[in-house]
Amino acid sequence: MRKTLWITFAVMLLVTSLFAQAPDPQQVMSAKIEGSQIKVIYVIPAGMHQTLQEDMFFIEVDDIEGITFEPTEYPEGKKTEDGNIEYHGTVTLTKQFTVSENFKGNPVINVYAGYQFCDEGGTCFMPEELEFNLQFGIEAKDENAEKTTSMQILKYLLMAFLGGLILNIMPCVLPVLSIKAMSLVKQSQQDKKQIFKSSMAYTAGIIVSFLILALVIVILKTSGEMVGWGFQFQNAGFVTALLIIIFVFSLSMFDVFIIRAPGMTAATKASSKSGLTGSFLSGIFAVLLATPCTAPLLGAALGFAFSQPPVMIFGIFILIGIGLAFPFILLGFWPKAIKAIPKPGEWMNIFKEAMGFLLFLTALYLLRSLYFLIGGINLINVLLYLIILAFAVWIYGRFARPEFSKRKQWIATIAALIIAIGAGFMTLDYNTSAQTDESANYPRDWQKFSPELVQQYRDEGKPVFIDFGAEWCLTCKTNETVVLFTKDIEAAFKEHDVEMLRGDNTKKDDIIGEWLRKFDRAGVPLYVFYMPEKEEAVTLPELITKDMVYKMLKRLDEE
Repeated sequence: MRKTLWITFAVMLLVTSLFAQAPDPQQVMSAKIEGSQIKVIYVIPAGMHQTLQEDMFFIEVDDIEGITFEPTEYPEGKKTEDGNIEYHGTVTLTKQFTVSENFKGNPVINVYAGYQFCDEGGTCFMPEELEFNLQFGIEAKDENAEKTTSMQILKYLLMAFLGGLILNIMPCVLPVLSIKAMSLVKQSQQDKKQIFKSSMAYTAGIIVSFLILALVIVILKTSGEMVGWGFQFQNAGFVTALLIIIFVFSLSMFDVFIIRAPGMTAATKASSKSGLTGSFLSGIFAVLLATPCTAPLLGAALGFAFSQPPVMIFGIFILIGIGLAFPFILLGFWPKAIKAIPKPGEWMNIFKEAMGFLLFLTALYLLRSLYFLIGGINLINVLLYLIILAFAVWIYGRFARPEFSKRKQWIATIAALIIAIGAGFMTLDYNTSAQTDESANYPRDWQKFSPELVQQYRDEGKPVFIDFGAEWCLTCKTNETVVLFTKDIEAAFKEHDVEMLRGDNTKKDDIIGEWLRKFDRAGVPLYVFYMPEKEEAVTLPELITKDMVYKMLKRLDEE
């Protein structure tokens, strides 16, 4: 299993080397002060260009008392047929400044410069930003920028590992981990090698899953697709497939069926193989269920990963996987920890059935997400299919048991497959148009987000709060239920005349995706607050409290 894992990892890295990498900011940007000018020099690689967009191509500086900075000056570029201005080759942006007569000192000016290069085929890389610390007449030092970048990378790698570790206690992952713990209890009487193999198989399932997810991200990113973490839950087919897996898994917890190959007689060999396979699949399920729960600690790390070259994306995803698998890695090396788990007994059957109900709740959670993806009529068809699927697995569980002849076992197995597959073709047709009640996504006085509405309210001098969330995002729903959609918080918003907007990213929304990238987020949730006559927005963390909102609103009273 370990050999297979390393071979898979090597193949993944080899494949990603074939894809184009985003230019390294250290190689394309430099900055300096010449007289009363700050200059940032961009060296745009051959085959790429930069479009004139002030929010993507810019110079910003921190305010310094006694120094006045003018707006950024852009050189003349090439006008395209669609009216855009493009730059190629070496481009210099300039920011003039004036110093008051009584100003003294030799201050450091913090300069923030950004860009977003696109290739000639129209594929745009993630936006990049670099900080330069300049003194009068002294050019920026590359080693300082490199030190900052290295520290930033280490910080995000640590956040990825810790985020993966904490995922173990998140409600999305808890059912699978509980089932896996029960499996290890059964192995407590076995030798250390078997426990080690089971733990490593579980770890391999997690890491291989994250490698595949990373590869998908790299491919989509290279092709120009705008992606974010949890984007797979915007696909109705993916959610349906995961729902089916969880539902069937739930039925197995109540012994509706037991997976077995008809006619197998080598019980010991089959048991051994099944155990490792089950551990590997448990790791895969843990990853599939974990992605909606990643926001609290992984949001920043994933946002950083999506702006990096493929190798860095793989590194962060692997560390998330190692963090998620870490408890079982420890258990594999120190199996004596199993002794802390209660001995097998009737409690295991009770525990297993309790976990079955927990998995049913997970299925309900997925059904709710499907409602907002495919509409109410199609959801009825999904429920009908689940009933037919339950009948199919009941046939398999009832008539494919060892006490029946091989012929009856095979007939039962084939019949169950025909029913399950045939019913899927007849009921799971998402081409049927069905309108979802979008008003359920915007309770009470919340309005549907649009950039035009944001700009309108800002032009009117009104404060604006934007909640970017999704129905499949557990962190989003928790924040909304406990904080944002509560009567006292909404009353506080109204008291301060704040316009409340909600951006629903349940289905893929390119405009919301652009805003997430603008604020360096890999996915929802994102909370943005615009104060009157303030250009820069205030953002809240992924996990919010009422206190945070009250403190944010208090700033309006202080202005």
